[in-house]
Amino acid sequence: MTKTRHPSVKPRKIPQQSRAEQTVATILEAAARVLESKGMDGLNTNLVAQRAGVSVGTLYQYFPGKDAIIVALSKREHAVFYAEAQGALSQPTGQSALKYMITVSVHQQLRRPLLARALDFEENRPAISKELATCKAPFGELVRQILAHDDIPPQPDIEIAIDDLVAILRAMVDAAGERGEVNRGALESRVGRALFGYLGIVDRQPEKSRARK
Repeated sequence: MTKTRHPSVKPRKIPQQSRAEQTVATILEAAARVLESKGMDGLNTNLVAQRAGVSVGTLYQYFPGKDAIIVALSKREHAVFYAEAQGALSQPTGQSALKYMITVSVHQQLRRPLLARALDFEENRPAISKELATCKAPFGELVRQILAHDDIPPQPDIEIAIDDLVAILRAMVDAAGERGEVNRGALESRVGRALFGYLGIVDRQPEKSRARK
């Protein structure tokens, strides 16, 4: 019995020089634009190479197929997100850090919504999810540092709390992206109520915004 071989999700080689790094960056941005305009069904290496202005042979020097491109593109987006989210650690309180993290998460989803939705779907595939596990771990550590602030109520099980908070955040933001939401403020408010409520933080609303009797 022959064993089915699945395309590799790893890059063929890592660029070492600035020119090669620029070539890879151009290929990934071309892939992002194809995903935004044609979706995953329209993504193929020939079209990506054409959009990037490189030969298919050049593309294959770095990526064995479109799954490897998807992984590299997802890693790029995760790196951008985490770099922005780290700003939460400079906030003076845990609650302000949590709000900052929510703002960055919503911005990441709605900045390029078509790309975000396409990558969200692909990242649920087992092979791709496994490859991306290590680049998602730092976000959990960021949440852990936020929960360590004195103004965040202690949680019965910190590990479960971290997993739950990340799951709630991702589910709500991803669902908003699926619905095509564009109102960042409204989404940030809803996510904030969910996360603050989970942590047992009372979100005191101004008098005029309370429900009328």
